Amino acid sequence: MQDTILTAFTEQAKTMYAPMAKFNSLFVENMEKMTDFQLNAIKSYAEMGLDQMKKASDIKDAESMRSFTSAQAEAASALNKKIMEDAKTFSDMALEFKAQVESIMEEARTTAATTATTAKPATKTTAKTAA
Repeated sequence: MQDTILTAFTEQAKTMYAPMAKFNSLFVENMEKMTDFQLNAIKSYAEMGLDQMKKASDIKDAESMRSFTSAQAEAASALNKKIMEDAKTFSDMALEFKAQVESIMEEARTTAATTATTAKPATKTTAKTAA
C-alpha cells in the first residue's frame, strides 16, 4: 500500500513540476532572443548616429551644409521606420511568448485534471482494499 501511495505521489510530483520546467526553459529562451534583438537594435541605432556625426564632420562649406540638412529628413525617416519595425518585431516576440505560456498552462491544467480524475478512483480502491 505504501508503495502505491509513493508511486502515485512521485507521478503527481513529476506531473506537477513538468510545466514549470517547460516554462523555465521557455523563459530563458525568450530572454535570450529578446536580449539579442535589443543588442542588435542598439547597435544599428548607434551606427545610424555615428554615420550622421561623420556626415556632419564632413561639412566644409555652405553647399555641403545644405546637402547635409536636406539629408537629415531622409535620415529621420529611416530612423522612424527602423523604430516602427523594431517595435512590431518586439511586439510579435511578446505575443509568441504569451501564446507559448498559455499553451503550457493549458497543458498543465489538462494534465492536472486528468491526474485528479484518475487519482480519485485509485484512492477509493486502495481505501477499500485496506479496510
